[in-house]
Amino acid sequence: MAFDDQSDVSDEVLLRAYGRGDRVAARVLTERHAQRVWRHARHVLGDASEADDVAQEAMLRLWKIAPEWRAGEAKVSTWLFQVTSNLCTDRLRKRREVGLDVVAEQPSGDVDAVTSLEQSARLTALNRALDELPERQRQAIALRHLDGLSNPEVGEVMGISIEAVESLTSRARRMLRETLGKRKAELGFGDV
Repeated sequence: MAFDDQSDVSDEVLLRAYGRGDRVAARVLTERHAQRVWRHARHVLGDASEADDVAQEAMLRLWKIAPEWRAGEAKVSTWLFQVTSNLCTDRLRKRREVGLDVVAEQPSGDVDAVTSLEQSARLTALNRALDELPERQRQAIALRHLDGLSNPEVGEVMGISIEAVESLTSRARRMLRETLGKRKAELGFGDV
């Protein structure tokens, strides 16, 4: 089966095809999911280099499981986010054990120096505020609001109920508002 330019082919069909050796199916799955997996890892870890490692490991685990994939047990995307979340959690635990500091990556693009500094300060403030959240709240807020998953998808990834997702994200938003609200003027938000 040819998978080029077939956005209507399900992830499950693609994964089973890859499990039988179809490299094009792997490319299509990678194009669909690798960037989202990387973004989630970046949001949770606050480090682009670590996010690269996590995204690669998550995709490798997907390729390893492909031949044994059991249809209907989980969505490929949900499985990938769950693996990514677990890999991020492992890294965060190791980080706490060795006490490493995370430095926010500077934004890129064609912007003037003042705008770049403002964006950098906002990104740093957001990353620090996210880092202050309890781990489960940070994971829920990243999946829901930064990665764009629905509450049921977040619940499936985290293994919790929709009500628990709503509670975690609500508490996280409240804590972020309190933390960042004190710095609105400093960060150039004014009366937002």
